[in-house]
Amino acid sequence: MLRRPTSRRVATASLAALAVAGLAACAPSIGAVPADDAANPACAPVMLALPETLAGDLPQRDTNAQATTAWGDPGAAVTLRCGVAPPGPSPDCQRVESPTGTVDWIVEASDDGTWRFTTYGREPAVEVVVPPAVTAGHSTSFIGDLAQAVGNVEPTAECT
Repeated sequence: MLRRPTSRRVATASLAALAVAGLAACAPSIGAVPADDAANPACAPVMLALPETLAGDLPQRDTNAQATTAWGDPGAAVTLRCGVAPPGPSPDCQRVESPTGTVDWIVEASDDGTWRFTTYGREPAVEVVVPPAVTAGHSTSFIGDLAQAVGNVEPTAECT
């Protein structure tokens, strides 16, 4: 008699796990546009080293384009693309130091409140776009959390 309840519990737990896995598989992917150099082999180590969460509460989401990822909710997510054209020198270049590394970024803020960070001195370059829906509740300091992944592309120049 002891086996029967145990078997039922195991079966119930297994079904519950499958249901959760099935629901997770239905999570919407986020639309993204691949960068021109998304197939660059140097993007692979960057993509594999990205954190699963940004800013403590923005979970990583699947995207529909090569060498891209996102964190947050569809329509209001931080997006990352590897393989964008490396930017030239700019007065908007800022060095961001973090415990996992130092990365130089060209930082641009648009009139609508969107922030764009593009690595400087690395090829291929990585671009991170942060929409106003994210900055309403978070600072952009989480850009430092990407240093370990972005550091997989060796720098060839730095901000001056």
